[in-house]
Amino acid sequence: MKAYLVKPNNLAANAKTGAVVVIHENRGLNPHIRDVTRRVAQAGYIALAPDALSGSGGTPANEDEARELIGKLDAQQNLNNYLKALDYLQGLPECNGKTGCVGFCWGGGLANQMAVHAPNLKAAVAYYGRQPDAAGVPEIKAALLLHYGGLDERINAGIPAYEAALKAAGIKYQLYVYEGAQHAFNNDTAPTRYNKAAADKAWERTLQLFSETLS
Repeated sequence: MKAYLVKPNNLAANAKTGAVVVIHENRGLNPHIRDVTRRVAQAGYIALAPDALSGSGGTPANEDEARELIGKLDAQQNLNNYLKALDYLQGLPECNGKTGCVGFCWGGGLANQMAVHAPNLKAAVAYYGRQPDAAGVPEIKAALLLHYGGLDERINAGIPAYEAALKAAGIKYQLYVYEGAQHAFNNDTAPTRYNKAAADKAWERTLQLFSETLS
């Protein structure tokens, strides 16, 4: 697997900090996700953004081609690759052993899956991500933060069942719906979807959760 790794530049000698897996959209590991990865590192965490398309040579420049390739990935193998990313981070000398993840769109759905399948995960942040099956929800140990755009009807249709399962299982979670925001409202390279107010507030909440769980 290929990945983009960024470490905080203000980390003192021999100091340790938490680590975050950044999960890209269905457009692959593009410049926008690399920028998000740097933002996580600037906030003081080790940040790793795997390229889900590593097996086919990495993310292509053409977004349509990237979407097509991501649609052909084996779901279980892909999940395993991202779970291995957590293992990699925990093995770094600068890591304090606490790991989280943040994912967007396709990656938001994968962040939910990682919460179900990674018992050591401390925090999972899903931006407008597909919800996991209710049957897997009781396995979640991480603190969840779920961001949704108010206009994202397709993804939002899965919220009630997910929230009911979270409540039934007693899972710690926060869920926010940003009114007037569309799917992909965090992507500041997509002017037709980007919503600065929603993106700024969601990021503030994301960093707050990481501060509470990964420090």
